[in-house]
Amino acid sequence: MYEGLKKFCDGFLEKGVPGFDLAVFKGGECILRYMNGFSDLENKVKINGKERYNIYSCSKVITCTAALMLWEKGMYSLEDKLSDYMPEFSEMTVKTEKGIVKAQNPILIKHLFEMTAGFSYNCGSDELIKCKKETNGKCPTRETMKYLAKAPLCFEPGKYWQYSLCHDVLAAFVEVVSGEKFEDFVKNNIFIPLSMDNTTFMLPDNELYTVSEQYRCDSVDGKNVIKNIGKNISWYKLGSEYASGGAGCISTTEDYIKFLEGLRTHKLLKPKTLKLMITERLNDEQNSTYWTKGTHGYGLGVRCPKSEDAIYTDFGWGGAAGAYLAVNLENEISLYFACHLMNSPVQGIRSMLYRIFMAEHTGDEEDMKAVKSELEKLYDYNLTY
Repeated sequence: MYEGLKKFCDGFLEKGVPGFDLAVFKGGECILRYMNGFSDLENKVKINGKERYNIYSCSKVITCTAALMLWEKGMYSLEDKLSDYMPEFSEMTVKTEKGIVKAQNPILIKHLFEMTAGFSYNCGSDELIKCKKETNGKCPTRETMKYLAKAPLCFEPGKYWQYSLCHDVLAAFVEVVSGEKFEDFVKNNIFIPLSMDNTTFMLPDNELYTVSEQYRCDSVDGKNVIKNIGKNISWYKLGSEYASGGAGCISTTEDYIKFLEGLRTHKLLKPKTLKLMITERLNDEQNSTYWTKGTHGYGLGVRCPKSEDAIYTDFGWGGAAGAYLAVNLENEISLYFACHLMNSPVQGIRSMLYRIFMAEHTGDEEDMKAVKSELEKLYDYNLTY
């Protein structure tokens, strides 16, 4: 069963991915668990399914869920100004062709979810470098935002969609609204209730050894070269006390699928809240800069179906080291793919994991043909069922 999907995943190994772990749940039961390759390429240690990974941007869905939990309690409105809760964002500036000018519009809470606030993803900006220096490398989550607020925005809040530190700011916002450290809030309200015992936003130094070997793919003389880059989160963890809501979570396949199932079955969010989260929100101007506008819309921190009759009926996101998630509410499907390779050569075709699974799961021959044709046409990938 699902032989085409397994072959597709095995093809990742041929393209340089050291190893992977795929889990698919249907109606609360695991119907597919398939893994191959190595967690430690140098020592030829086979993937065993218990690996802890830096999941990078798959952290974002957890962060947005945490923030929506507080929204459900009526603790803020999506239309509220961010500065009402974090005053440092009250006087923002914007980069323009004429230079840096005062922002005309306020950042709203919804802009953080939607990636439309105007922030960049420059973790090495002068302001954040200053934060590292003045906090002795700690960069506490809430304190760091006071430095980020001094950097000019890339555009007026609400004008465009741009991948950025929006969800890191959202994590600090959760701290302000909840009165708890962000890492404690998600632990107490998501990880512990779902028995996600191997998941954290703040890994103790003495547990670094528990993280799987991490790699990066570089192109050298036209060939992919895989290099071990150590176990730490690359680039996005600004300091020892910084819980990056956008990229700082460490988890396992078994834990993360528990999170997806918790979302799908409304253990975390009420049905109306989840519906709000996965409903397309971008206007035409915002959508013009959105990455996957051809296949998906964008909701409150997740890609989402563009319409009820869309080919892609999942919501989810992906991570910089290869992780990928997809949830289909109607068919009660949760899919999670884990690996640990930055700059992966197959990063652009991960969405086909969901398409191939759904085609094989339903047994729809026309859909299978369409998927095969799409792979061959768009990705030069031959899939034989």
